[in-house]
Amino acid sequence: MTAMAIPEYTHVELLTLNGPEYRRVSTAPPRLPSDDEIPVIDLAGIDGDLDARTVLAGKIRAAAQNTGFFYVTNHGISEEMIASALTQAKAFFHQPQEEKEKVSNFKLMHMDGYHAVGTTQVNKSETKDRKETFSLRYNGRNDPTAGPDTPDDRIWDDSALWAGTAHLQNFRETTISFWKARLALARKLVRIFALALDLSEDYFDSVITHPGSDGLYIHYPGTPEAELKEDKIDVGIGSHTDIQCFTLLWQDMSGGLQVLSSSDEWLDARPIPGTLVVNIGDFLQRLSNNRFRSTVHRVYNRQSTSRYSMPFFFGFNPESVCQVVPSCIDEQHPALFEPISCGKWHRDRLALAQGKLATA
Repeated sequence: MTAMAIPEYTHVELLTLNGPEYRRVSTAPPRLPSDDEIPVIDLAGIDGDLDARTVLAGKIRAAAQNTGFFYVTNHGISEEMIASALTQAKAFFHQPQEEKEKVSNFKLMHMDGYHAVGTTQVNKSETKDRKETFSLRYNGRNDPTAGPDTPDDRIWDDSALWAGTAHLQNFRETTISFWKARLALARKLVRIFALALDLSEDYFDSVITHPGSDGLYIHYPGTPEAELKEDKIDVGIGSHTDIQCFTLLWQDMSGGLQVLSSSDEWLDARPIPGTLVVNIGDFLQRLSNNRFRSTVHRVYNRQSTSRYSMPFFFGFNPESVCQVVPSCIDEQHPALFEPISCGKWHRDRLALAQGKLATA
């Protein structure tokens, strides 16, 4: 009888505001997830009656409490809009480097603009991130629901960003339209998450009037054949958890997204046509008193051709101080976290990642 191989494990290091944390990780190759680990959830009921939304909330609750990742279908964003956005992403990244640098994030305000390959390193114990990005952050000018109560610091002049991309036909219009569509979907999903937490569906409405909402185009350049043969591949984006409430992700058919399972194995979150990936972020895990899971994930582009993705990171109004929700607290489960604003949480985490904040 052949003896069964004993699983081998290593650890991944994550920086947190309380110092480094270590997660056990299997050294086995990524495997396909089970239907429960990363389920496919139909959002058709999101515009239905309360009963339909409650049923949907139950499915999302189960996914959020398991791996914290799920695919969604019938999300309401047309394939034509996604294809147009992808065309614009490719047009931007295919420019000469000096053209992209004209809208460098380091030149512009409010975190909009371009980050070049190798300028970020999400996980300091891994390689620099082999990706380049274009970011569009919240600006009340682009939010159809923004009103006179929108804070002045949430509405600003973004003309420099668009002046630097004006030569790309329809880039501004398409990029903003895609951002708006994902913002509308995110606001609907917030209400489903409220139901999933046994709250009234309007519980979070007051903290999403001018929310954190970062729409990105990401390009992962192909890996040279020599590196592929030697298996010396830089990570596309290092092992990390997302900072804000949740993320909506469109990914092309290249593959490469890997999610750490509850059994400490990497799961291959392969692209499924017609879907978006949704995953829980750290702030929503915090508000749920760790009931919902913000799960470690990473990207490798193990091919010689480019990979493209378009994530949308959603958080609450930056000045709104939020605490663990009452439905997640009882005598056996006291609140594990102090109240904090989503903006401070986000800023501190970004500062930590950039080496500008000392850990406790």
